[in-house]
Amino acid sequence: ISDQKPLGCWSVKHGQVLTCPVVCNFETHEYIAVHDDKVLRIWKDEDINLDKAFKATLSADVHRIHSLPEGGPLVLFKGGGVRTLDVLLEAPQQEIENVISDEAIRWSGAFMESQQPVVVFATEKDGDFFVYVQKPKLDSLHKYRLEPQESAKPLSFTAYLKNQTVTLLCLYSSDSVYQVLIPLQQDAEEEEQILPKSLLLNLSVSGSALKGTSLVVLDKDHVAVLGSLAAPDKEPKECLTIWNTKFQTLQTSKELPLGTSGQLWCYEEKFFLTHGKVLTVILYKCETSSLAAAVGKLKDSQTPGVSSFVNWDTLENEELVVSFQPQESVALKAESRMNLRSRRSGVAKVQPENFSVGQLLLNLKDAPTNVLENELKQLMSKAQTPDLQAAIGSVVTALTNRCKTNSRYYPQSFLLQIVETRDLSYSLCPDLMAVALEKRDFYLLQICLQRFPDIPEEMTYACLKEFLSISDAYLRVTDVDLDSVICYIDVEFDNKEVKTEIVENGFNAELDEDTCDTKMPGQSHSRSDGESCPVAPQRAALLNAVLHSAYSETFLLPHLKNLPAQQAILFLRYLYYLYVKCSEKVNTTLPGVRSPTINQIMDWMCLLLDAHFTVMVILPEARELLSKLHKFVRAQVRFYSELNKIEGSLRELQRLNHLRDSQTYSIEVLEII
Repeated sequence: ISDQKPLGCWSVKHGQVLTCPVVCNFETHEYIAVHDDKVLRIWKDEDINLDKAFKATLSADVHRIHSLPEGGPLVLFKGGGVRTLDVLLEAPQQEIENVISDEAIRWSGAFMESQQPVVVFATEKDGDFFVYVQKPKLDSLHKYRLEPQESAKPLSFTAYLKNQTVTLLCLYSSDSVYQVLIPLQQDAEEEEQILPKSLLLNLSVSGSALKGTSLVVLDKDHVAVLGSLAAPDKEPKECLTIWNTKFQTLQTSKELPLGTSGQLWCYEEKFFLTHGKVLTVILYKCETSSLAAAVGKLKDSQTPGVSSFVNWDTLENEELVVSFQPQESVALKAESRMNLRSRRSGVAKVQPENFSVGQLLLNLKDAPTNVLENELKQLMSKAQTPDLQAAIGSVVTALTNRCKTNSRYYPQSFLLQIVETRDLSYSLCPDLMAVALEKRDFYLLQICLQRFPDIPEEMTYACLKEFLSISDAYLRVTDVDLDSVICYIDVEFDNKEVKTEIVENGFNAELDEDTCDTKMPGQSHSRSDGESCPVAPQRAALLNAVLHSAYSETFLLPHLKNLPAQQAILFLRYLYYLYVKCSEKVNTTLPGVRSPTINQIMDWMCLLLDAHFTVMVILPEARELLSKLHKFVRAQVRFYSELNKIEGSLRELQRLNHLRDSQTYSIEVLEII
């Protein structure tokens, strides 16, 4: 989500329609989908063509598939029957019973109780609503009727399970939320018991009714409602609201001016909703709603509550949700789409002494430089462990914002200390690498490329282009970590590379003497392309950091095509040099710390050739390089082909070695044919 890139995409054939939401099987890491009501599809991430994925045609129409982390997928059919996926796949054409008659399923949910899956679904028939509770593994089914209400009907349902009781929350068209308790332990002979409901919330904000469309449970004391607020003489405004059901209060709300689809999802302390044409993700964190907690927070009431994780840019752009007063118990913050990935702690609730992180950073926004750094260092030392990552992200954001407003300010050592000692990611401090690139802080960029798991391809390309364009004279006086190159690029004090003999696996003049302009291994000193590194050690170390950075080929390739031709050739020369170096070793592994792997080298070579193949063919210096690369790869292929031919004989030797009596001395001559 942070980089706006599709990681996987599958589509059905023309004319086929996906008829229920796709789910993930947590046990097998497979996707499960149903198209045309009865056709089940199962596939994995690496599968490309959905038409070739596993297919099973069922005997009845599927309403929904529910996937439980510990209970496996459960298939709910439109007739009310439920099967576990394992049972269903044993006989896909098995008969499915019809539990309901002339009723339409309006909502369904699945839970685990005493290691047994439980499916709860609500149906409607002629204005009457029913609730079914089914335990598929125990063949247990109970039907209930919801207590009717005049002039109002349920619009949305949600539920949670606790202490063998299902708590069903119903959002009614009367702008109210009702609660229904359904005990799981019931006598089998009881039929169609009427479930009483109790009023939980009146959705009224300052005298205006909230017309809710979707409802989710956050915990036992908090719910979220998505809807539109109809103020008198004003246009209705869609908004997301959080309510405390224990104290019957509105905790916070966020206006959504671009409109929504009316659907709201909640998963792992994140809201998902469509806002205009984009998917919006909002992190939240609930604390226990108790009087003790409220009293404890009243001490901070002299300072207005602000979100404890603040980005000043988003605050100025009004992207930040107005958070709660200190005595309230839920934190909510709208996240920009670029700031989501790798946020392990969600929204932080860090309060050094009597201030939240957000309040402290706001107070320090215009503070002198020395005061700012001292306060931020104290903040980092006092941050609580569960929320440390988010707090440090706030610190880095504060520093980079100061750098952007004051061109002469750049706390290089402080930023470097944070990146080297803390577990950060690009999405926590998205401006850090851009500022470092502007300041030409190559050491910090090198560390970020090595440590950050989520760097966008655009930033990776910007670093690569800068590393290739910077002059050798500038690099010689630049501080760079040489650990990744020092073991295979030996450097004397005059910065000239020490020549070492190269013995390449499979690259022998005898194998390819008719086509390869090569010397014997003992004469390899004269071959500069295989021996001498085409770039200075400092530049090599920076390029190695780029090779370590994670990327998606689809999104990196368009940027690589913009790389100037001479820089592309220089980069390819270095990759070829690394490839030859790897081939010297039997295990094709370069020595050193964080040295590139053979897979990384070959992947980048292929990427570069894909992006600049036409240029490489036209330019004379590139053609010569391509020719040498082609010959070297061909020799490698021949060498491994010869090894494959004797693989069977080598295995036979290994088997005979095990059978031989180790106490007997013998000399054996084996002929390999």
